[in-house]
Amino acid sequence: MASSTEATAPAPPAQVDRHSAQRNLYAQYRRVRQQSDRISEPLTPEDCVVQSMPDASPVRWHLAHTTWFFETFVLKQVIEDYQPVDPAFEYLFNSYYNQVGKQFPRPRRGLLSRPGLQDVKQYRQAIDGRIEELLTGESQLDEGLLQVLELGLHHEQQHQELILTDVKHMLSCNPCWPAYHLPATKEHEAPAELSWITGPEGVRSMGYAGNDFAYDNEGPVHEVLLQLHELASRLITNGEYLEFVEAGGYRQPQHWLSLGWNTVGEQEWNAPLYWHQVDGQWCEFTLAGLEPLDLAAPVCHVSFFEADAYARWRGVRLPTEAEWEQAASARDVEQDGNFVESGLYHPMPARSSAGMQQLFGDVWEWTSSPYTPYPGYRPPAGAIGEYNGKFMCNQYVLRGGSCATSESHIRPTYRNFFPPDARWQFTGIRLAR
Repeated sequence: MASSTEATAPAPPAQVDRHSAQRNLYAQYRRVRQQSDRISEPLTPEDCVVQSMPDASPVRWHLAHTTWFFETFVLKQVIEDYQPVDPAFEYLFNSYYNQVGKQFPRPRRGLLSRPGLQDVKQYRQAIDGRIEELLTGESQLDEGLLQVLELGLHHEQQHQELILTDVKHMLSCNPCWPAYHLPATKEHEAPAELSWITGPEGVRSMGYAGNDFAYDNEGPVHEVLLQLHELASRLITNGEYLEFVEAGGYRQPQHWLSLGWNTVGEQEWNAPLYWHQVDGQWCEFTLAGLEPLDLAAPVCHVSFFEADAYARWRGVRLPTEAEWEQAASARDVEQDGNFVESGLYHPMPARSSAGMQQLFGDVWEWTSSPYTPYPGYRPPAGAIGEYNGKFMCNQYVLRGGSCATSESHIRPTYRNFFPPDARWQFTGIRLAR
Protein backbone atom coordinates (compact mmCIF):
# COMPACT_ATOMS: atom_id res chain seq x y z
CA MET A 1 0.00 0.00 0.00
CA ALA A 2 1.37 3.45 -0.90
CA SER A 3 2.32 5.88 1.88
CA SER A 4 0.23 9.01 2.39
CA THR A 5 3.00 11.06 0.82
CA GLU A 6 3.03 8.89 -2.28
CA ALA A 7 -0.77 8.91 -2.46
CA THR A 8 -1.02 12.70 -2.49
CA ALA A 9 2.01 13.55 -4.61
CA PRO A 10 0.97 14.84 -8.06
CA ALA A 11 1.98 12.75 -11.02
CA PRO A 12 4.02 14.33 -13.82
CA PRO A 13 1.74 16.15 -16.31
CA ALA A 14 2.61 13.79 -19.18
CA GLN A 15 1.67 10.79 -17.05
CA VAL A 16 -1.67 12.33 -16.05
CA ASP A 17 -2.44 13.11 -19.69
CA ARG A 18 -1.56 9.59 -20.80
CA HIS A 19 -3.64 7.95 -18.07
CA SER A 20 -6.55 10.27 -18.86
CA ALA A 21 -6.29 9.40 -22.55
CA GLN A 22 -6.27 5.70 -21.72
CA ARG A 23 -9.37 5.98 -19.55
CA ASN A 24 -11.17 8.01 -22.20
CA LEU A 25 -10.26 5.37 -24.75
CA TYR A 26 -11.59 2.67 -22.45
CA ALA A 27 -14.92 4.50 -22.17
CA GLN A 28 -15.02 4.58 -25.96
CA TYR A 29 -14.08 0.89 -26.02
CA ARG A 30 -16.99 0.00 -23.77
CA ARG A 31 -19.48 2.01 -25.88
CA VAL A 32 -18.42 0.35 -29.12
CA ARG A 33 -18.35 -3.16 -27.72
CA GLN A 34 -21.76 -2.71 -26.09
CA GLN A 35 -23.18 -1.54 -29.42
CA SER A 36 -22.15 -4.87 -30.96
CA ASP A 37 -24.07 -6.63 -28.19
CA ARG A 38 -27.14 -4.42 -28.73
CA ILE A 39 -27.44 -5.01 -32.46
CA SER A 40 -26.94 -8.76 -31.92
CA GLU A 41 -29.52 -9.02 -29.13
CA PRO A 42 -32.63 -9.47 -31.36
CA LEU A 43 -31.05 -12.49 -33.06
CA THR A 44 -31.50 -16.14 -32.18
CA PRO A 45 -28.46 -18.44 -31.86
CA GLU A 46 -29.54 -19.99 -35.17
CA ASP A 47 -29.50 -16.56 -36.83
CA CYS A 48 -25.90 -16.10 -35.74
CA VAL A 49 -24.61 -19.24 -37.48
CA VAL A 50 -25.95 -18.81 -41.03
CA GLN A 51 -23.78 -17.57 -43.92
CA SER A 52 -26.15 -16.70 -46.76
CA MET A 53 -23.50 -15.99 -49.42
CA PRO A 54 -19.69 -15.91 -49.74
CA ASP A 55 -19.52 -12.11 -49.30
CA ALA A 56 -21.39 -12.28 -45.99
CA SER A 57 -20.26 -13.78 -42.70
CA PRO A 58 -22.14 -15.30 -39.77
CA VAL A 59 -22.85 -12.87 -36.93
CA ARG A 60 -20.97 -15.12 -34.54
CA TRP A 61 -17.88 -14.84 -36.77
CA HIS A 62 -18.10 -11.01 -36.77
CA LEU A 63 -18.31 -10.99 -32.96
CA ALA A 64 -15.32 -13.30 -32.67
CA HIS A 65 -13.20 -11.64 -35.37
CA THR A 66 -13.48 -8.16 -33.86
CA THR A 67 -12.39 -9.66 -30.54
CA TRP A 68 -9.52 -11.52 -32.22
CA PHE A 69 -8.33 -8.15 -33.56
CA PHE A 70 -7.82 -6.77 -30.04
CA GLU A 71 -6.24 -10.00 -28.83
CA THR A 72 -3.84 -10.18 -31.79
CA PHE A 73 -2.82 -6.57 -32.33
CA VAL A 74 -3.04 -5.26 -28.75
CA LEU A 75 -2.77 -7.93 -26.06
CA LYS A 76 -0.22 -10.12 -27.80
CA GLN A 77 1.95 -7.07 -28.44
CA VAL A 78 2.04 -5.72 -24.90
CA ILE A 79 1.73 -8.73 -22.56
CA GLU A 80 4.90 -10.77 -22.21
CA ASP A 81 4.44 -14.52 -22.72
CA TYR A 82 0.78 -13.91 -23.56
CA GLN A 83 -1.36 -17.05 -23.54
CA PRO A 84 -4.25 -16.85 -26.05
CA VAL A 85 -7.76 -17.76 -25.00
CA ASP A 86 -7.70 -20.48 -27.65
CA PRO A 87 -4.79 -20.95 -30.09
CA ALA A 88 -7.22 -22.18 -32.78
CA PHE A 89 -8.92 -18.77 -32.90
CA GLU A 90 -5.92 -17.27 -34.72
CA TYR A 91 -6.78 -19.49 -37.70
CA LEU A 92 -10.58 -19.46 -37.40
CA PHE A 93 -11.08 -15.71 -36.94
CA ASN A 94 -8.24 -14.14 -38.94
CA SER A 95 -9.88 -12.41 -41.91
CA TYR A 96 -7.12 -11.54 -44.40
CA TYR A 97 -3.95 -10.73 -42.45
CA ASN A 98 -1.41 -12.92 -44.22
CA GLN A 99 1.44 -11.67 -42.06
CA VAL A 100 -0.34 -13.04 -39.00
CA GLY A 101 -0.93 -16.48 -40.49
CA LYS A 102 -3.29 -18.61 -42.55
CA GLN A 103 -7.04 -18.02 -42.47
CA PHE A 104 -10.04 -20.32 -42.57
CA PRO A 105 -11.61 -19.84 -46.04
CA ARG A 106 -14.11 -16.98 -46.08
CA PRO A 107 -16.81 -18.72 -48.17
CA ARG A 108 -16.89 -21.60 -45.63
CA ARG A 109 -17.34 -19.62 -42.41
CA GLY A 110 -20.95 -20.82 -42.21
CA LEU A 111 -19.68 -24.38 -41.76
CA LEU A 112 -18.18 -23.55 -38.39
CA SER A 113 -20.83 -24.71 -35.93
CA ARG A 114 -18.26 -24.46 -33.15
CA PRO A 115 -17.18 -22.55 -31.16
CA GLY A 116 -20.79 -21.81 -30.33
CA LEU A 117 -22.33 -18.42 -29.77
CA GLN A 118 -22.01 -18.71 -25.98
CA ASP A 119 -18.33 -19.61 -26.36
CA VAL A 120 -17.81 -16.50 -28.50
CA LYS A 121 -19.54 -14.34 -25.91
CA GLN A 122 -17.23 -15.74 -23.23
CA TYR A 123 -14.28 -15.01 -25.51
CA ARG A 124 -15.42 -11.40 -25.82
CA GLN A 125 -15.78 -11.09 -22.05
CA ALA A 126 -12.31 -12.52 -21.47
CA ILE A 127 -10.64 -10.10 -23.89
CA ASP A 128 -12.70 -7.17 -22.59
CA GLY A 129 -11.45 -7.89 -19.08
CA ARG A 130 -7.83 -7.86 -20.19
CA ILE A 131 -8.27 -4.67 -22.20
CA GLU A 132 -9.85 -3.03 -19.13
CA GLU A 133 -6.82 -3.98 -17.04
CA LEU A 134 -4.53 -2.41 -19.63
CA LEU A 135 -6.41 0.84 -20.04
CA THR A 136 -7.45 1.49 -16.45
CA GLY A 137 -4.30 0.26 -14.71
CA GLU A 138 -1.20 2.22 -13.78
CA SER A 139 0.83 1.23 -16.83
CA GLN A 140 1.33 3.80 -19.55
CA LEU A 141 0.79 2.26 -22.97
CA ASP A 142 2.83 3.19 -25.99
CA GLU A 143 1.18 5.83 -28.20
CA GLY A 144 1.41 3.53 -31.19
CA LEU A 145 -0.44 0.81 -29.32
CA LEU A 146 -3.21 3.24 -28.34
CA GLN A 147 -3.57 4.15 -32.02
CA VAL A 148 -3.93 0.48 -32.93
CA LEU A 149 -6.56 0.06 -30.23
CA GLU A 150 -8.48 3.04 -31.62
CA LEU A 151 -8.21 1.51 -35.08
CA GLY A 152 -9.72 -1.66 -33.62
CA LEU A 153 -12.75 0.32 -32.41
CA HIS A 154 -13.39 1.78 -35.85
CA HIS A 155 -12.82 -1.67 -37.29
CA GLU A 156 -15.53 -3.02 -35.00
CA GLN A 157 -17.91 -0.26 -36.09
CA GLN A 158 -17.38 -1.42 -39.67
CA HIS A 159 -18.29 -4.94 -38.63
CA GLN A 160 -21.39 -3.68 -36.81
CA GLU A 161 -22.58 -2.35 -40.14
CA LEU A 162 -21.69 -5.65 -41.79
CA ILE A 163 -23.69 -7.51 -39.14
CA LEU A 164 -26.82 -5.56 -40.08
CA THR A 165 -26.33 -5.93 -43.83
CA ASP A 166 -25.39 -9.60 -43.57
CA VAL A 167 -28.39 -10.29 -41.32
CA LYS A 168 -30.65 -8.53 -43.82
CA HIS A 169 -29.38 -10.73 -46.63
CA MET A 170 -29.71 -13.84 -44.49
CA LEU A 171 -33.32 -13.06 -43.48
CA SER A 172 -34.22 -12.19 -47.09
CA CYS A 173 -33.52 -15.80 -48.04
CA ASN A 174 -36.41 -16.94 -45.83
CA PRO A 175 -39.72 -17.06 -47.77
CA CYS A 176 -41.57 -16.07 -44.58
CA TRP A 177 -39.91 -12.59 -44.71
CA PRO A 178 -38.94 -12.51 -40.99
CA ALA A 179 -38.23 -9.15 -39.37
CA TYR A 180 -35.12 -8.20 -37.41
CA HIS A 181 -36.98 -5.39 -35.61
CA LEU A 182 -40.43 -3.85 -35.46
CA PRO A 183 -41.54 -1.87 -38.53
CA ALA A 184 -40.53 1.77 -38.39
CA THR A 185 -40.87 2.81 -42.02
CA LYS A 186 -43.95 4.41 -43.52
CA GLU A 187 -44.77 5.85 -46.90
CA HIS A 188 -43.85 9.50 -47.06
CA GLU A 189 -44.73 12.46 -49.21
CA ALA A 190 -42.59 12.90 -52.28
CA PRO A 191 -39.48 14.99 -51.59
CA ALA A 192 -38.89 18.32 -53.23
CA GLU A 193 -37.97 18.31 -56.89
CA LEU A 194 -34.33 17.53 -57.49
CA SER A 195 -32.22 20.64 -58.12
CA TRP A 196 -28.61 21.16 -59.16
CA ILE A 197 -25.99 22.84 -56.98
CA THR A 198 -22.81 24.21 -58.52
CA GLY A 199 -19.61 22.89 -56.99
CA PRO A 200 -16.22 24.58 -56.73
CA GLU A 201 -13.77 24.48 -59.61
CA GLY A 202 -10.04 24.91 -59.94
CA VAL A 203 -7.24 23.46 -57.82
CA ARG A 204 -8.51 22.20 -54.46
CA SER A 205 -7.09 20.33 -51.48
CA MET A 206 -8.33 16.78 -50.82
CA GLY A 207 -7.71 14.24 -48.04
CA TYR A 208 -7.74 14.19 -44.25
CA ALA A 209 -5.79 17.01 -42.60
CA GLY A 210 -7.00 16.79 -38.98
CA ASN A 211 -5.54 15.34 -35.79
CA ASP A 212 -8.31 12.88 -34.88
CA PHE A 213 -8.62 9.33 -36.14
CA ALA A 214 -8.69 8.68 -39.87
CA TYR A 215 -7.81 5.63 -41.97
CA ASP A 216 -4.51 5.59 -43.81
CA ASN A 217 -6.29 5.56 -47.21
CA GLU A 218 -7.74 9.04 -46.50
CA GLY A 219 -4.31 10.63 -46.99
CA PRO A 220 -2.00 12.14 -47.72
CA VAL A 221 -3.52 15.55 -48.42
CA HIS A 222 -3.01 16.44 -52.06
CA GLU A 223 -4.29 18.80 -54.73
CA VAL A 224 -6.91 17.97 -57.34
CA LEU A 225 -8.18 19.91 -60.33
CA LEU A 226 -11.97 20.22 -60.51
CA GLN A 227 -13.81 21.22 -63.65
CA LEU A 228 -17.06 23.18 -63.53
CA HIS A 229 -19.73 20.76 -62.30
CA GLU A 230 -23.04 20.41 -60.46
CA LEU A 231 -24.27 17.85 -57.96
CA ALA A 232 -27.87 16.81 -57.39
CA SER A 233 -29.37 18.32 -54.25
CA ARG A 234 -30.56 14.99 -52.89
CA LEU A 235 -30.46 11.23 -53.42
CA ILE A 236 -32.43 9.43 -56.12
CA THR A 237 -35.68 7.98 -54.76
CA ASN A 238 -37.32 4.61 -55.24
CA GLY A 239 -40.01 6.31 -57.31
CA GLU A 240 -37.46 7.84 -59.66
CA TYR A 241 -35.58 4.58 -60.02
CA LEU A 242 -38.85 2.73 -60.61
CA GLU A 243 -39.28 4.84 -63.75
CA PHE A 244 -36.01 3.37 -65.04
CA VAL A 245 -37.19 -0.16 -64.21
CA GLU A 246 -40.58 0.28 -65.88
CA ALA A 247 -39.00 1.94 -68.92
CA GLY A 248 -37.09 -1.29 -69.58
CA GLY A 249 -33.77 -0.07 -68.26
CA TYR A 250 -32.65 -3.59 -67.39
CA ARG A 251 -33.40 -4.76 -70.95
CA GLN A 252 -31.61 -1.97 -72.81
CA PRO A 253 -27.84 -2.55 -73.21
CA GLN A 254 -27.10 1.01 -74.37
CA HIS A 255 -27.20 2.27 -70.77
CA TRP A 256 -24.79 -0.26 -69.36
CA LEU A 257 -21.06 -0.77 -69.19
CA SER A 258 -20.12 -4.01 -70.94
CA LEU A 259 -19.22 -5.83 -67.74
CA GLY A 260 -22.38 -4.50 -66.11
CA TRP A 261 -24.56 -5.73 -68.96
CA ASN A 262 -22.94 -9.17 -68.69
CA THR A 263 -23.68 -9.17 -64.96
CA VAL A 264 -27.33 -8.22 -65.55
CA GLY A 265 -27.69 -11.25 -67.80
CA GLU A 266 -25.76 -13.69 -65.65
CA GLN A 267 -27.47 -12.66 -62.40
CA GLU A 268 -30.89 -12.08 -64.03
CA TRP A 269 -31.27 -8.64 -62.46
CA ASN A 270 -34.48 -6.75 -63.21
CA ALA A 271 -34.66 -4.42 -60.18
CA PRO A 272 -32.60 -3.51 -57.09
CA LEU A 273 -31.81 -6.23 -54.60
CA TYR A 274 -34.74 -6.86 -52.20
CA TRP A 275 -37.40 -5.48 -54.59
CA HIS A 276 -40.23 -7.97 -55.17
CA GLN A 277 -43.54 -7.85 -56.97
CA VAL A 278 -46.34 -9.23 -54.78
CA ASP A 279 -49.84 -9.36 -56.27
CA GLY A 280 -48.81 -6.79 -58.85
CA GLN A 281 -47.40 -4.35 -56.29
CA TRP A 282 -43.76 -3.49 -55.80
CA CYS A 283 -42.53 -4.31 -52.30
CA GLU A 284 -39.14 -4.12 -50.63
CA PHE A 285 -37.63 -6.43 -48.06
CA THR A 286 -36.35 -4.42 -45.11
CA LEU A 287 -34.98 -5.28 -41.69
CA ALA A 288 -38.58 -4.78 -40.54
CA GLY A 289 -39.77 -7.44 -43.01
CA LEU A 290 -41.48 -7.11 -46.39
CA GLU A 291 -43.09 -3.68 -46.84
CA PRO A 292 -44.70 -1.75 -49.72
CA LEU A 293 -42.08 0.14 -51.68
CA ASP A 294 -41.77 3.67 -50.27
CA LEU A 295 -41.51 5.76 -53.42
CA ALA A 296 -40.17 8.79 -51.51
CA ALA A 297 -37.30 6.96 -49.80
CA PRO A 298 -33.84 6.78 -51.40
CA VAL A 299 -33.26 3.80 -53.64
CA CYS A 300 -30.74 1.44 -52.05
CA HIS A 301 -29.03 -1.90 -52.61
CA VAL A 302 -28.00 -0.99 -56.14
CA SER A 303 -24.61 -1.86 -57.57
CA PHE A 304 -22.18 0.56 -59.20
CA PHE A 305 -23.30 -0.89 -62.52
CA GLU A 306 -26.94 -0.02 -61.78
CA ALA A 307 -26.09 3.44 -60.46
CA ASP A 308 -24.00 4.17 -63.53
CA ALA A 309 -26.68 2.84 -65.92
CA TYR A 310 -29.38 4.93 -64.24
CA ALA A 311 -27.22 8.06 -64.52
CA ARG A 312 -26.61 7.39 -68.22
CA TRP A 313 -30.34 6.84 -68.73
CA ARG A 314 -30.92 10.28 -67.19
CA GLY A 315 -28.27 11.79 -69.46
CA VAL A 316 -25.91 12.66 -66.61
CA ARG A 317 -23.24 10.84 -64.58
CA LEU A 318 -22.07 9.87 -61.10
CA PRO A 319 -19.90 12.31 -59.12
CA THR A 320 -16.19 11.81 -58.68
CA GLU A 321 -15.04 11.33 -55.11
CA ALA A 322 -13.20 14.66 -55.29
CA GLU A 323 -16.44 16.46 -56.27
CA TRP A 324 -18.31 14.69 -53.48
CA GLU A 325 -15.68 15.49 -50.84
CA GLN A 326 -15.64 19.18 -51.74
CA ALA A 327 -19.42 19.34 -51.34
CA ALA A 328 -19.34 17.44 -48.04
CA SER A 329 -16.55 19.61 -46.65
CA ALA A 330 -18.43 22.88 -47.21
CA ARG A 331 -18.99 24.86 -44.03
CA ASP A 332 -22.78 24.97 -44.42
CA VAL A 333 -23.13 21.19 -44.72
CA GLU A 334 -24.01 19.45 -41.44
CA GLN A 335 -23.35 15.80 -40.70
CA ASP A 336 -26.85 15.18 -39.37
CA GLY A 337 -28.12 12.36 -41.54
CA ASN A 338 -29.94 9.14 -40.71
CA PHE A 339 -27.36 6.87 -39.06
CA VAL A 340 -27.59 3.61 -37.13
CA GLU A 341 -28.24 5.55 -33.91
CA SER A 342 -31.74 6.39 -35.19
CA GLY A 343 -32.70 2.72 -34.88
CA LEU A 344 -34.57 2.89 -38.21
CA TYR A 345 -32.09 0.73 -40.14
CA HIS A 346 -33.55 2.03 -43.40
CA PRO A 347 -32.96 5.13 -45.56
CA MET A 348 -35.40 7.99 -45.10
CA PRO A 349 -36.67 10.65 -47.56
CA ALA A 350 -35.02 14.05 -47.73
CA ARG A 351 -36.30 16.28 -44.93
CA SER A 352 -35.76 19.65 -46.56
CA SER A 353 -35.99 21.34 -49.92
CA ALA A 354 -33.13 23.77 -49.40
CA GLY A 355 -29.47 23.28 -50.24
CA MET A 356 -27.45 20.08 -50.36
CA GLN A 357 -29.17 17.22 -48.55
CA GLN A 358 -28.50 13.64 -47.49
CA LEU A 359 -24.75 13.74 -47.98
CA PHE A 360 -24.30 11.79 -44.75
CA GLY A 361 -26.20 8.69 -43.66
CA ASP A 362 -29.14 6.93 -45.35
CA VAL A 363 -27.12 5.27 -48.18
CA TRP A 364 -23.52 5.01 -49.27
CA GLU A 365 -23.19 7.01 -52.47
CA TRP A 366 -21.41 5.45 -55.43
CA THR A 367 -18.83 7.65 -57.11
CA SER A 368 -17.27 7.20 -60.54
CA SER A 369 -13.81 7.00 -58.95
CA PRO A 370 -11.90 3.73 -58.83
CA TYR A 371 -10.40 2.92 -55.45
CA THR A 372 -6.74 3.80 -55.93
CA PRO A 373 -4.04 5.28 -53.65
CA TYR A 374 -3.68 9.02 -53.28
CA PRO A 375 -0.39 10.49 -54.54
CA GLY A 376 2.35 9.68 -52.04
CA TYR A 377 0.32 7.02 -50.19
CA ARG A 378 2.29 4.38 -48.31
CA PRO A 379 0.60 1.65 -46.27
CA PRO A 380 1.71 1.27 -42.65
CA ALA A 381 4.36 -1.31 -41.86
CA GLY A 382 3.48 -4.77 -40.64
CA ALA A 383 0.20 -6.67 -40.74
CA ILE A 384 -1.83 -3.52 -39.99
CA GLY A 385 -0.69 -2.28 -43.40
CA GLU A 386 -2.88 -4.97 -44.98
CA TYR A 387 -6.01 -3.18 -43.73
CA ASN A 388 -6.63 -0.97 -46.77
CA GLY A 389 -3.80 -0.74 -49.27
CA LYS A 390 -3.90 -4.22 -50.76
CA PHE A 391 -7.55 -3.81 -51.84
CA MET A 392 -6.84 -0.90 -54.19
CA CYS A 393 -7.81 -2.81 -57.33
CA ASN A 394 -11.09 -3.48 -59.17
CA GLN A 395 -13.23 -1.53 -56.68
CA TYR A 396 -15.10 1.78 -56.67
CA VAL A 397 -15.26 4.43 -53.96
CA LEU A 398 -18.43 5.18 -52.00
CA ARG A 399 -18.92 8.14 -49.69
CA GLY A 400 -21.12 9.41 -46.88
CA GLY A 401 -22.14 6.44 -44.72
CA SER A 402 -25.56 4.82 -44.44
CA CYS A 403 -28.44 4.11 -42.08
CA ALA A 404 -26.33 1.21 -40.77
CA THR A 405 -23.22 3.34 -40.11
CA SER A 406 -22.35 4.82 -36.73
CA GLU A 407 -22.38 8.62 -36.82
CA SER A 408 -19.09 8.76 -34.90
CA HIS A 409 -17.49 6.61 -37.59
CA ILE A 410 -17.96 8.89 -40.60
CA ARG A 411 -16.38 12.12 -41.87
CA PRO A 412 -16.14 13.96 -45.21
CA THR A 413 -12.87 12.26 -46.17
CA TYR A 414 -13.97 8.68 -45.38
CA ARG A 415 -13.44 6.32 -48.34
CA ASN A 416 -15.50 3.14 -48.51
CA PHE A 417 -15.00 0.73 -51.40
CA PHE A 418 -16.73 -2.26 -52.98
CA PRO A 419 -16.60 -4.21 -56.25
CA PRO A 420 -18.91 -2.76 -58.94
CA ASP A 421 -21.40 -5.65 -58.72
CA ALA A 422 -21.87 -5.49 -54.91
CA ARG A 423 -25.49 -4.86 -53.85
CA TRP A 424 -26.01 -6.13 -50.29
CA GLN A 425 -24.77 -2.94 -48.63
CA PHE A 426 -27.01 0.15 -48.28
CA THR A 427 -25.72 1.73 -51.50
CA GLY A 428 -27.54 4.42 -53.48
CA ILE A 429 -27.27 7.16 -56.07
CA ARG A 430 -26.50 10.87 -56.25
CA LEU A 431 -26.20 12.35 -59.73
CA ALA A 432 -23.70 14.85 -61.16
CA ARG A 433 -23.24 16.70 -64.39
